[in-house]
Amino acid sequence: MAKKITVIGTGYVGLISAVGLADFGHTVIGVDIAQTVVDKLNNGQPHIFETGLRDYLQKNLNSGRLKFSTGIADAVQASEVVFISVGTPPNQDGSADLSQLMRVVEEIKQNISGYKVVVIKSTVPVGTNRTVFKLFKTNGCDVDVVSNPEFLREGKAIQDFFHPDRIILGVESERARAVMEDIYRSLYLIQTPCVWCNLETAELIKYCSNAFLANKITFINQMANLADAVGADIHDIAKAMGMDGRISSKFLHPGPGFGGSCFPKDIKALVTMGEKHDVDMSLVREVIHANEAQKQLMIKKLALMLGELKDKTIAVLGLAFKAETDDVRESPAITIVTGLLKEGCRISAHDPVAMQNFSRLFPDLKFCRDEYEALQKADALIICTEWNEYRNLDLEKAKLTMKGNIILDTRNLLNRERARELGFTYKGMGR
Repeated sequence: MAKKITVIGTGYVGLISAVGLADFGHTVIGVDIAQTVVDKLNNGQPHIFETGLRDYLQKNLNSGRLKFSTGIADAVQASEVVFISVGTPPNQDGSADLSQLMRVVEEIKQNISGYKVVVIKSTVPVGTNRTVFKLFKTNGCDVDVVSNPEFLREGKAIQDFFHPDRIILGVESERARAVMEDIYRSLYLIQTPCVWCNLETAELIKYCSNAFLANKITFINQMANLADAVGADIHDIAKAMGMDGRISSKFLHPGPGFGGSCFPKDIKALVTMGEKHDVDMSLVREVIHANEAQKQLMIKKLALMLGELKDKTIAVLGLAFKAETDDVRESPAITIVTGLLKEGCRISAHDPVAMQNFSRLFPDLKFCRDEYEALQKADALIICTEWNEYRNLDLEKAKLTMKGNIILDTRNLLNRERARELGFTYKGMGR
C-alpha cells in the first residue's frame, strides 16, 4: 500500500531517497530549510550533480507524487512515515555532530499526531536510534523508530537506490516492520535481500561496511607504493588478488587517497565510538593516518619528478573526490592543490562538474574551460580524478600544448607506453 512520506533533508541521501520513494508510487514531501533549494527542486532543477537524477526528479514532480517544502510542521502532520536524512558531520574530536538530527527530532515531536514511523537514514553513532526512540516515548508520542542506513555511492546513487545490494532495517516492532515492507515492496518484487535486525546492529553495519572499504583502499594504495619501490605492477597484482573469491576485485584500484562525505567522517566516528567503549580501534585509526599520508605523497612524487616545485605551472585535472559527482568534500585534490600552492606553484585546474564547488575553497585559482586550456604552458600534469574524458586525453595535443613533459597519473588512466613514446616522463601508481 502506498504511503504518505516526508523526507527531511535534501542532500545526496535525502534527495535521492525522496525521488526514489516517489518513483515507487508513494506520495513524498521533501523538506529543506533553504527556500532557494526548495524553489529549484520544485522547478525540476537538482542542486547536486548525480547521473539520472534530473530525469527522475522531473518525472515524479510531473506525476504529482513529489513536491518540496520548507514547512516541516505541515509535512510531518500530513505523513505516515518521516525519513530523517540530515548531515552528521564530524566534530573537532572526530565524533559525529548530531545537532541537526536532534533539531529535526524536536520539530517532529512538536508536530506528531497519531502513529508515525520515524526512519533515520542519517549515519549516526550506535545508540542514537535508541536514544531518539526514548525521547519520543518520554514525550508520549506513538512512534516507532527504524534504522535504515544508506549505501548510495555518489555518481551511482540512482542505480544504487533502485538496485541495492541489500536493504538494512533495524526494526523492533511488527507494526513498523509492516510499514517498511510496504515502503520497499518494489524492491522485494525484484528479490532484493533484506537484513532485519535491531537498531544497534543496523547502525554498526553502516560503519563496519565503510571502514572495511576504506581499509581495502588504503591497503591497495600501500601495496602500489611498494610495487613502485620494487618494480612490480599493481594492476597485475590487483587482478590476481581479485580472482580470489575471498577478496574480490572491488576497491582494489590504487589512487591518491579516498575522500568524500562518508568514508573520512565515518571512520573517525568509529574510532571515537571504540574509544568511548574502551575497544581497540588501532587498525581503523591507522587507515586515517595512512590515507592522509597518501595524499601528501602525491606532492612528494611530483616534486621528485620536477626537481623543484617553486614557480612551476601545474595542470590539475580532476577536483571532485571521485568521478561522476561534483562533490569535493575531503577530495585528495584539496590536499594536493594546497600543498602545491604552499610550494609556490601556479595552478591551472579543470573538472567537468566540480569547479564551482572547488572555487568556494580556492576562489583565486585559475579554472579552465577544458583540459587542454589547463595544459597551456604547464610544466607538469597531475590527474587526480578518474573522469572518462581524461582517459581519452590526446597525448600528442598535450605534448604540443605543455611547456614541460611531466605527467603524474594518480589514477592510472593514461596509456603509459604511448606517453613515454611521445617523450613524457610518466609515473602512475604502482606501475
